[in-house]
Amino acid sequence: MTESVRPTPTEDQNRRLLRARDAMDRDFALPLDVPGLARIALMSPAHFSRRFRDTFGETPHRYLQRRRIERACAMLREGTRSVTEIALAVGFDSLGTFSRTFTSIIGRTPTRFREEAMPVHVPVCFVKAWTRPSSFG
Repeated sequence: MTESVRPTPTEDQNRRLLRARDAMDRDFALPLDVPGLARIALMSPAHFSRRFRDTFGETPHRYLQRRRIERACAMLREGTRSVTEIALAVGFDSLGTFSRTFTSIIGRTPTRFREEAMPVHVPVCFVKAWTRPSSFG
């Protein structure tokens, strides 16, 4: 007879937080909010926000912003869509909010980023790792 192994409370909490983070990674362009993400993690919104920050080092909102900007960087490098189209495609409601957030995280405007972005002939996974926006400045 095999014995069922139950996860510790911390392991269970981490799995639930990962489910919510996976939802942000997958559905970053959709309107996501803390109460909805907290429901995915089976936590209250306040508890979810605290545990998420403690576990991943940034708030759920900041993580989602960074994820959206990361995807926008890739789209800007491709150069086939307007900045406004990209802003809407990655989940921002306005060009102003997108530009302000992009500049805050990347340190350059989206247009300047596009102008300075050079084509890189390496696997996409390397480009993503090298250019991933950091929440640490």
